[in-house]
Amino acid sequence: MNFTTLEIVQQQHVATIWMNRPDVRNAFDEQSIAELTKAFHALDQDRDVRVIVLAARGPAFSAGADLNWMKRVAGYTEAENRADAQALAEMLHVIYQSSKPTIARVQGDCYAGGNGLVSACDIAIAADGVEFCLTEVRLGLIPATIGPYVIRAMGERAAHRYFLTAERFNAPEAYRLGYVHQVVAAEALDEAVTKMTHHLLAGSPHAIDESKRLIREIAGEPIDQHLIADTARRIGEVRVAPDGREGIAAFLEKRKPSWLTR
Repeated sequence: MNFTTLEIVQQQHVATIWMNRPDVRNAFDEQSIAELTKAFHALDQDRDVRVIVLAARGPAFSAGADLNWMKRVAGYTEAENRADAQALAEMLHVIYQSSKPTIARVQGDCYAGGNGLVSACDIAIAADGVEFCLTEVRLGLIPATIGPYVIRAMGERAAHRYFLTAERFNAPEAYRLGYVHQVVAAEALDEAVTKMTHHLLAGSPHAIDESKRLIREIAGEPIDQHLIADTARRIGEVRVAPDGREGIAAFLEKRKPSWLTR
């Protein structure tokens, strides 16, 4: 894959997508959105990749929308704006729906739409000096395309505050809200991300995919007979799948399952 806004590094079963536009604080435009979509699609199909890390070069994780892109969008019609926003919405959905576990490595500040990237990933680990801000209302806009993911990540009550006030909040506050899973010193960020990838690589790829699907499809659903039957169906199917049979056999035989030796 050849990209102009991204750099992809693969080591063993972990692929790291580096957003590589430090001169514009990794703000995104039409090209970077298209390339992120393509990269996540391709890595999702790569059977050798089992974990995807989203990272950024330079001092900022992402400043949101690129200023030149915003200038172009300012002259669009409503229909053109809707089509343009659809590309961003699709990119975020591709990240969120990935069958592979995804980690956001947040080394620097994250503003506006950049929060969509963080919250669309399964796990977020941030350096302790990072600040977050949902700036849209101060520009007369709303965090619409990123909204579903950010609200799921920080919760509806916190979204009421930070969507409406556009206040900055720091990494410890993001951790308190559950918006990021871990906050570490900047020099310990890579070690924390590597440790997390090891945890993820220990799980069955099929079981992780199905666990992600389980979360997406049952979160917030009422615990009724339909849900009870659905969860029973899911575990029944996973038990007889190859990874399920192998995992149980390895446990009983006191050996490592095959996915740890692939």
